[in-house]
Amino acid sequence: MPRLIHLNGPTGIGKSTIAQAYAERRPGVLNLDTDRVVCLIGGWPDTFFETFEAAQLLTLAMAETHLRTGHDVVMPQLATRVADIRPFEDVAERCGAEYREILLTADKAVAGARFAARAAKGDAANQGVDDVVNQRGGVAVVERIHDQLAAYLPQRSRCLVVPTDGRAAEQTYADVIAAL
Repeated sequence: MPRLIHLNGPTGIGKSTIAQAYAERRPGVLNLDTDRVVCLIGGWPDTFFETFEAAQLLTLAMAETHLRTGHDVVMPQLATRVADIRPFEDVAERCGAEYREILLTADKAVAGARFAARAAKGDAANQGVDDVVNQRGGVAVVERIHDQLAAYLPQRSRCLVVPTDGRAAEQTYADVIAAL
């Protein structure tokens, strides 16, 4: 049975890194990052939130198409509202796939520091989205996301939590695999 594996967590926590490792080690897995899809739409930096809605619709269609081939989809995507998750759960159900949500988490100060370090490096894969986050408050935004996730988690009884504090990416990856 194919799985839609949703890696949730604050900006800069390592979702994309873990998703990439998962896809690279499992032939046929689609690494479906909505942040990368949004960057394919012209004018997205100026209309990020409007464009993000269109990118999510594209991501849903891509996930459904790929799950129907019988292969897993790993989706590194921040979600702080149950309403944002429901369409992905519905896609998995329609495809006879399993939906698994894993929240990558760290202490609020650690999460903010990780984002700041990544943004300072100018990581090309995340640069555009990091710029949007920085324009809206940077580390303060990441700290608000941390609080929103703390409020969101009790609503997600089946969500698995993987702490990332003090762990290298490979350790976090092993913890994610164990959780699956």
